[in-house]
Amino acid sequence: MNKPKMATEKGVPSNSRILMLLGQLERMNGEAMTREVETARQVTAKIFHLIQTQEKSGKEVMSKGSSGMEVILASLENTRDVQTTLNILYILSELLTVGRGRRVGVFVSKGGTGILFQILISASKELPPSEELMLQLHSLLAKVGPKDRKFGVKARLSGALNATVNLTKQNLQNTKLLLPCLQVLRVYSTNSVNAISLGKNGVVELMFKIVAPYSKKNTTLLKVALDALGALLKSKTNARRAVDGGHVNVLLALYQDWHHNDSRHRHMLIRKGLLVCLRNITNIKLGRKAFIDTDGMRILYNSSTECLPVRTLDPLVNTSSLIMRKCFPKNRLPLPTIKSAFHYQLPHVPAAGPVAQLYSQPPGGRKNRQLCNRPLKKVDDVVDESDDNEETDADTENDTENEEDDKDQGAANDDIETDLNKLHPKNNPGRPFEELRVYERFFSELSEDFQGYNFEPSKSASTTSSSFSSARSTRPIIVPTAQALSPKHVPIMSCQEDCNLTKGEHTMQSPSVPTTAPPAPVPPLELDTILLTKDQDRKEEAHIPCTETHTALSSLTRPPSQPQVMERDLAHLLECVSLEAEDTLNKGEEAGRGVKQEGSPVNATRHIQSPLLLGGIAPRRVGGGGGGGSNWGSDCGSEGAEDEGGEGAVLEVPDTALLLPLHDPDLYVEMVKGTRSVPQYAEVAYPDYFGHIAPTFREPLQERVYGVQRSKIFQDIERLIHPNDIVDKVVYDLDIPSCPVIEDDGESLKFNSQFESGNLRKAVQIRKYEYDLVLNSDINSNHYHQWFYFEVSGMRVGTNYRFNIINSEKSNSQFNYGMQVLMYSVQEAISGRPRWVRTGTDICYYKNHFARSSIAAGGQKGKSYYTLTFSTSFSHKDDVCYFAYHYPYTYSTLKMHLSKLEALRTPQIYLRQDVLCQTLGGNSCPLLTITAMPESNSNDYICQFRNRPLIFLSARVHPGETNASWVMKGTLEFLMGTSPLAASLREAYIFKIVPMLNPDGVVNGNHRCSLSGEDLNRQWQNPNPELHPTIYHTKSLLQYLAHIQRAPLVFCDYHGHSRKKNVFMYGCSVKETVWQSNISATSSDLQEDLGYRALPKILSQIAPAFSMASCSFVVERSKESTARVVVWREIGVQRSYTMESTLCGCDQGKYKGLQIGTRELEEMGAQFCVALLRLKRLTGIRNHQHLLDLESDIIGTQSKVVSSSSTTTYVMEEDEPSFLEAIDYSAESNDEDAEPENEHGGEVQENPNHLDQLSDCETNHRD
Repeated sequence: MNKPKMATEKGVPSNSRILMLLGQLERMNGEAMTREVETARQVTAKIFHLIQTQEKSGKEVMSKGSSGMEVILASLENTRDVQTTLNILYILSELLTVGRGRRVGVFVSKGGTGILFQILISASKELPPSEELMLQLHSLLAKVGPKDRKFGVKARLSGALNATVNLTKQNLQNTKLLLPCLQVLRVYSTNSVNAISLGKNGVVELMFKIVAPYSKKNTTLLKVALDALGALLKSKTNARRAVDGGHVNVLLALYQDWHHNDSRHRHMLIRKGLLVCLRNITNIKLGRKAFIDTDGMRILYNSSTECLPVRTLDPLVNTSSLIMRKCFPKNRLPLPTIKSAFHYQLPHVPAAGPVAQLYSQPPGGRKNRQLCNRPLKKVDDVVDESDDNEETDADTENDTENEEDDKDQGAANDDIETDLNKLHPKNNPGRPFEELRVYERFFSELSEDFQGYNFEPSKSASTTSSSFSSARSTRPIIVPTAQALSPKHVPIMSCQEDCNLTKGEHTMQSPSVPTTAPPAPVPPLELDTILLTKDQDRKEEAHIPCTETHTALSSLTRPPSQPQVMERDLAHLLECVSLEAEDTLNKGEEAGRGVKQEGSPVNATRHIQSPLLLGGIAPRRVGGGGGGGSNWGSDCGSEGAEDEGGEGAVLEVPDTALLLPLHDPDLYVEMVKGTRSVPQYAEVAYPDYFGHIAPTFREPLQERVYGVQRSKIFQDIERLIHPNDIVDKVVYDLDIPSCPVIEDDGESLKFNSQFESGNLRKAVQIRKYEYDLVLNSDINSNHYHQWFYFEVSGMRVGTNYRFNIINSEKSNSQFNYGMQVLMYSVQEAISGRPRWVRTGTDICYYKNHFARSSIAAGGQKGKSYYTLTFSTSFSHKDDVCYFAYHYPYTYSTLKMHLSKLEALRTPQIYLRQDVLCQTLGGNSCPLLTITAMPESNSNDYICQFRNRPLIFLSARVHPGETNASWVMKGTLEFLMGTSPLAASLREAYIFKIVPMLNPDGVVNGNHRCSLSGEDLNRQWQNPNPELHPTIYHTKSLLQYLAHIQRAPLVFCDYHGHSRKKNVFMYGCSVKETVWQSNISATSSDLQEDLGYRALPKILSQIAPAFSMASCSFVVERSKESTARVVVWREIGVQRSYTMESTLCGCDQGKYKGLQIGTRELEEMGAQFCVALLRLKRLTGIRNHQHLLDLESDIIGTQSKVVSSSSTTTYVMEEDEPSFLEAIDYSAESNDEDAEPENEHGGEVQENPNHLDQLSDCETNHRD
């Protein structure tokens, strides 16, 4: 039927005409519609004409308060005349075409969808049905459907589903009617129940008839049909039906045809539609198998490669990439077991939990600290058994070019604590005082009377002896490493600990009573008897057993009394040298000390005697990479004999003891000998030996190159497409205990991680210059892969190498947002630049094809590991380089720093080092007490001394968060400094500091756990004295303080955050927690002192790296066992914090756009001290109600502190802002939050070079 065309009536305003006609139509509703058919036709035709020709008429009908839509729908429902029905459909179509969003909503709310379905059912019963009526009905339904949430349910219940399907089947050749039918089917299919029903009705096969074979006719129809098919294939049932029908091959053939024939890229949406269908089919295992069997990987790889140069085709490339990654066969990690390569037998196994589960599995290796080398049978269930392919995960996981994920706010709020009883601190220590009385010995300063102490400077200048310099091990120590074989064959005696104390004992070193270290059961190994050894075996050429590595000895620090071989190359020093006791070479020690030259710090050097170097075989000789590159030790054989009669050569290397006041290589080696590790490390890494001087240049966040991740993924897919190009050669493997380094022809890099804090389990050469690296699990665990620290040598200068760490676990990383890995070059260090620098290009982090065991993934199947990939080149010939996740800070480094700090003590400083306890691994956990000495032993001074408030600080409960130790170093150096601020701070507080809560984890290269295989920051509620001794005794110290009414004013646990930028704090607030939950609370429940916000507010004013916007004070259920929450809830410390420092960099303030370094981290530690001094002013006022009044005072203080009057990182007036974002607690959880967006703040003045010289005008100088 033709659409009616009515003449316009003249002289009558349009709005009056439309209202008049609607009124006339309303009066006809009911039986009159059937009696006055012709009148109804004319009225509806006039209405349509007015709406079609005059925009105001449509607005009048749809205006608020108008009953026009009800009248029209009532007429549509009541009429039985086809022409009248068509006229009303024309009216509705015209009305809903303009301003569709609101008008369609009104139409749906008035029940319009149901009326359309009724007419559709009625019309479908007519034989034949009216084509024009069906066309208009389906066109209108296609407009309405996407806006009606219950559209699919209404269609199914009314029977309209089948009516549309039947109409489609009958009109496959009628493209005019077929198009709106397909559009409606597309909307129907978005309902999962409808999709299954349509599949049973043969619609999947019907769609394939429409889309195939290839044809450029009716491309609009084809696009809609592919959309509908894609929606249908989201159902696994329909996907199986498509696979069983052989349609995967059809889709691939169609895609190839469109790819080859669409040379001008005009039909990209059709090509994308085909890929969406393939993507949905490959969500099931059967679909992935069919895709592989029909050569889908090669087809999509080749087509995507051809699309790469055209930027507008990126949606096709990204979807193809996602499909290929999904279908890439799941592989196991190339390991015999997912358990750690090292095993430590626990004194007893917990009754439940992941550690108990681990011990219940078949053994993955020998007990008693031996390396694992037998595969597990039950742990590695990584076969592709599930049809659930984590589609939501896959979609967000870099279908686009790595945009930041947004975590669902509602999901975050689900974890918020809602029990008001738990939100109010108990202030109940929980243990009887008689049990806690033993900890009184750690608080002698609270009862010290100094009566026998002479306050003359001459007598008090002697510092306390370090508790870390007693017993020494007799086992050989190698320093530094450069890839010769480690002396694993040498019988290694049990490590003698620094302090021979049982758990809970202490070493008191008060200023007034000199103490001596306890006697060591083994004679100490003095530094003067430590010798360099060099491999001199000439018995074999290539595969000499690893048990013959030690022969000749030469002195490390002095010229020998006998002539030695002249060293010709730097490699001779950098080759593996071992430190070994030799009683016969103790003479001449005075001449043997390294001479420190005068001059500028950069040119300061120390003399190290070169090792004896003979020709022959060095079993772990470092290959230089072949070709034109020179090899480490490659000239040994030809030149050793000629040099044999030469004089001893002395190599000058930078004296970092001059460059770094708290670093001494000799002292570091001495400390290493008292450190106990599960693998019994006998080597020292160069960076730890030489030390690190923060670079003076800035290191900006790396800008991400567009498409870099995609290109890396395509290179990974090439492994399957071109398997013959893959070398797949293992070059380093800790699961081969006798000889981890596999010798070859010099064409491969050499790797090593057998030193303190090292972590690299396996290295596999994939291509000539590409290596897959596997990290080791935490000991007594089967996961937590993030921290890495390893050595590389044998490289070619100028060659670009790619490294892939293939078993990362987090779903995202700051490596996607500008963070780089760290590299340390030994050649640079010897040239006077001993420093870690950010390095790496083409850095990205993405899901790979290595499947995680369900046990390692917390029971979830189908999870994959993630790859961190980066490329780098090397600038120096014959170099040894180290790579690390973050700036390493070992346990031995801590001991060295503490020893050096004690040497800095002045008579005005009260410093005491105690051994809090012994760890599971037999290492000491140091406890420091720092405050100011009283001016005299008069009652007034002693009383003030004893009654100073306590500040309790801790750090490094998570070994991989090394930045926490650098912040702690800054805090300790400031506290021991000589500036007026430092002196004032010591006079204001007594500091109790546990600088490293997890020494065992740090020593053994763990990322998160201790030797118990557990996250120690989840054990604070009920720590076990045997499995968690450091937590047990630290909590006991706090419980003791609570019992004697001396709970700390501030407790702060230093951590690192891998997923966020800046430095920020987490605290505990009842009010802010209630605000984020739906619980009802009375005003009395919400009474709370606002003092918990004072310290972070002050930090936001004075510390450039600190961001108040990132802070959160919400208490969550999953964090109830963390230090912050337990100390707040059980000890009653209102100012209980976790301070998080980014591993990445800053996005606000002075350091915006820069990666963070050790200088900024140490600065943050110093600024924390300054903030405590400011806090003293606030807490000095008893009435905390005046806290807010003092905010202007804080800002005023800042004007003195900050030379620039820039804006701050936080608006002080907003005392209690709303919860800014869903924050996951990296330090206290699995750190799975997405990268947040923080507010930008102002910049503040940079600090002077020496933090300990901060004055009031210099205090503003620090994921």
